[in-house]
Parts: sequence; structure tokens; C-alpha cells
Amino acid sequence: MTRIPHETSGEPNPLEALTLDRLRRRTSMKWRTYPEDVLPLWVAEMDVPLAEPVVRAVTDALALGDTGYPAGTAYAEALAAFAEKRWNWDGLAVERTAIVPDVMLGVVEMLRLVTGNGDAVVVNPPVYPPFYQFVAHMDRRVVEAPLGADGRIDLGVLEETFRQAVADGGRAAYLLCSPHNPTGAVHTAEELSAVAALAERYGVRVVADEIHAPLVIGGTDFVPYLSVPGAERGLSLMSASKAWNLAGLKAALAIAGPGAAADLARMPEEVGHGPSHVGIIAHTAALRDGVAWLDALLTGLDTNRRLLADLLAEHLPAIRYRPGDATYLAWLDCRALGLGEDPADVFLHRGRVALNSGLPFGTGGAGHVRLNLATSPEVITEAVRRTAAALR
Repeated sequence: MTRIPHETSGEPNPLEALTLDRLRRRTSMKWRTYPEDVLPLWVAEMDVPLAEPVVRAVTDALALGDTGYPAGTAYAEALAAFAEKRWNWDGLAVERTAIVPDVMLGVVEMLRLVTGNGDAVVVNPPVYPPFYQFVAHMDRRVVEAPLGADGRIDLGVLEETFRQAVADGGRAAYLLCSPHNPTGAVHTAEELSAVAALAERYGVRVVADEIHAPLVIGGTDFVPYLSVPGAERGLSLMSASKAWNLAGLKAALAIAGPGAAADLARMPEEVGHGPSHVGIIAHTAALRDGVAWLDALLTGLDTNRRLLADLLAEHLPAIRYRPGDATYLAWLDCRALGLGEDPADVFLHRGRVALNSGLPFGTGGAGHVRLNLATSPEVITEAVRRTAAALR
């Protein structure tokens, strides 16, 4: 697939628009979990104002009293148009989509369609902790296929894990995180094609969480899983929530490959009642009219990524940081600091900086932390200063 370059938006960097005092007026999880003297750089919320087209669309809906039940395919049509322009992918068929409340609840519904109780769900740790929590809650077995030392999918390990997952004759699914959270790795077309071939060989169904897809930085190509050869029986979940900071406006889309259309058609009708109608309006506006805002955000995130690397090299050189090509999350290897398995606890109590502990991310997470880069350069600078001071 040919990459469609990001346009120069001319919009200001949204990461530099809000003061810390203004952000502390927010009542969401990021700003209410810890005391006010803690800098919160943990949960995946961004310190940005909403894109103006989103604000306008939601405000107009409220003015109309348009707050009923969701209907229609506007969200899917907007995502299909975005995918064609952004990723040069014209294979997102609106008729093979369904609205779901959010990506993780959509993942649960897709896994219910292709696996049963006790079946294996393969994941690539270190990986987004809710993969473990949601899968275990639905009575499936989490089976790990750890990433390689390079932070990418280890195809040899994945094949052996697939083989073992279906060895007892049961069904199995592979919950693919693409782009990968927390490392920011963007899987290549070659890697995804190899994954599809292995999945077909062993009868494993792929469910791809692609929520971070719009957040690919710089010249890297995002490749939708359903676009690669052999992925016809795959299922994908996408949403505008991460890229436009819309987590509180619930809405996502489940997308089926041509060979999985019948599976998606079996999803219970009531699942589609869960998304917010206003959320769908917001997500649709973001995808249709919020691209200039997104490009400004990506430029700001790239600046923050380089800033963090420079600050760590200067003040905390023992921390290893390999900047990813996507997401606004930084995965930091703190093992050389000698702080034990959970350095996030030390940084919180000594430095008053809240980061995600690496432990819930599974194998490979001990001694690591995840840092949210979607904030101002000043906050990142202060967080590194506090962390370095705490270790003196």
C-alpha cells in the first residue's frame, strides 16, 4: 500500500493549548485518581482541547435535543473514507461493520463469536492490561506469545503458541494489538501477512484491536490487518476515541473481513444499543472534519517523543527508551535503576509522578513503566526533573 503523507495542517499544537491549572479542573479518571501534587502521566487521556469540528457537532446535537438512540451508518462511512485517504485502503465495506459500545467491549463480543468457554486467546506481552482482564472475565484462557527482544512479533514463538493453543481440539483466537500498546510498534505488511498465514494454517481466528491506528507518527505506514492477503476471516475493532480524545463519548466499530461477515451477522442486536448516539456524532465529525487537528497533534507528539528521549539521555541515562512509531505512549525500561519490579511505585511516592506500572502488562513488564506523552512539553520536562530528583 502506498503511504498517503500527512498534510501540513496550519493548526496550532493542541498539546500546548491548556495550562495545568485548567487541566486540573477536569473530573475524569486521569485528574481525579491522585492528589493535586501528583503529575498524572498514566491513563490514556490527552491534555488537549477537543477538535473544533467535534465541539460544533456535539453542541449542535445538544441544541437540537438530538440525544436519542443511534441509527444509520454515518460513522462507518466516515471511517471508510478516512481509511481510503489516510491508509490507501478501500476494503472497509460499510455493510460488514457494526457499532459497538467501545473497542474492548467490541473485542469481547468478537471473541464470543469465534471462541467458547475455556478456549485459548493468544496475546503478545507486554500488552494492554485489559486484554488479560476482559478475556479472563469471559472464561477464556489467556495464552502468551511474548514479543521478541526487538519489541516486535516473534513469528516463531507465535506459531508454536498457535500450535499449542489448538492442540486439544478446541478453538483459539489471537487478540492482535495493532499498533502495539505499550511499545508503539507498527506492524508491517510482511509481518501481518505472516500472521494471517499462520492463523489460517492453525485455524486461529484473529481479532485486531486497531484503536491507535490514526496515531502513527512521521513516515511510518499503518497497515490495517484486514487489508493483507489471507486475513479475510479476520475481525477488527476501530474507533476515533484515542486519536481525538473521545473516550467519554462511547462509540466504536466492529469490522469483518469478507470471510467473517457471517460471524459478525451473529452478533446480538442489543450490542448495538450500547454506543452513545452523541458519541457516534462526535466520532463521525472527528473522522470527517478533524484531520487537520489530528495532523497538528501528531506533529506535537513527535516533538514530545524526541524531547523525552533527550531529557532521559541527559538526566536518567540508565532508563532505556526506544521511541515507537505510533500511539502517545512511551515504554520505559527502568531495570538498570535497581528499583525492583515496580518502579512506578517509587516514582509516584518519591517523585509525585503517576505512571503506569509495567506489571499488569504481562511477561516482560516487570521493571518497566508506561508514560503518557500526550501532554505539554513543560509537563514532560517537569516529570523527568521530578523523577531524576527522586532518585538522588
